[in-house]
Amino acid sequence: MEKELRLMKGNEAIAEAAIRAGADGYFGYPITPQSEILEYLMEANPMNTTGMVVLQAESELAAINMVYGGAACGKRVMTSSSSPGISLKQEGITYIAGAELPCLIVNVVRGGPGLGTIQPAQSDYFQAVKGGGHGDYHLIVLAPASVQEMADFVDLSFELAFKYRNPVMILSDGAIGQMMEKVWLSPQKERSKVAPDWATTGKPTTRKHNIITSLELDPNVQEAFNEKLVRKYNKIREEEVRFEEFQCEDAEYLLVAYGTSARVCQKSVQLARQQGIKVGLLRPITLFPFPYKKIGALAGRVKGMLSVEMSAGQMVEDVLLSVNGKVPVFHFGRMGGIVTTPEEVVENLKSKFLKG
Repeated sequence: MEKELRLMKGNEAIAEAAIRAGADGYFGYPITPQSEILEYLMEANPMNTTGMVVLQAESELAAINMVYGGAACGKRVMTSSSSPGISLKQEGITYIAGAELPCLIVNVVRGGPGLGTIQPAQSDYFQAVKGGGHGDYHLIVLAPASVQEMADFVDLSFELAFKYRNPVMILSDGAIGQMMEKVWLSPQKERSKVAPDWATTGKPTTRKHNIITSLELDPNVQEAFNEKLVRKYNKIREEEVRFEEFQCEDAEYLLVAYGTSARVCQKSVQLARQQGIKVGLLRPITLFPFPYKKIGALAGRVKGMLSVEMSAGQMVEDVLLSVNGKVPVFHFGRMGGIVTTPEEVVENLKSKFLKG
């Protein structure tokens, strides 16, 4: 079967991609600006015609624990929410990470802190990539910059989640979730009928019990498990880094941005070069694992970097770690749901690096 071309919102694209990826279950709760994911799945799934369980839970806490249960059975399960809702899910997320279960979590970020605004932001970066819940754990975090990537990253997320037995987050924002673009949708996949050997699907006589838990009372056993997680995360750091470069070959200054900010910065690169300023853009696609090595290598070729974010400055800390003092690094961001303009980025770059 060939791919199908549609005009869709980013949130709708994620929902349709989940159906076509053969997802077994979605458990969520409405919150702006991501409610279309749940609404689309409900509308597309009358009387369970897709074969996918779609359920609006009574709360975010219930939704994430339903994901925990479905993932423990070896099913392709997912949830979605927006910033305050993701905060409510943090306990369940760390339990899922501690039980080494695969699942997909979608965060269509809005401004905060607190209830904040329903407008787009990127202020959940720390929560997503540093482990928003308790304990030593990481999510694999993918940052789409288009409606096409909103769709593409669903299948990729499930692939990575099952490869590493680890929860994966698609970290989007309200702008990409609500914008409409052309998107090529993959053909329908068959739903897997074979459960992984670790899943809790009922014990046959041919194996021992599968026990899935994040609880361990023996500190020596817990430490050994934590060391196992560290080895897994280090393998992910080595093998799963993804990024995209725009005109970095001859760049004297580098913009680092993801998601909506990266879309803005592509135009900023064009405007800056029209003014004779050689600017490039490095777009991290994986926020964990972060492209430290690539940014560090580019630091040896440029005069400075500007981290452009829709936040007070969070990813900039990882850019600083990547650069390790080789060149100056600054941050520029708008907050409260305001998306910066390409012209503002260029003017900020000039004010930081080209004074006088």
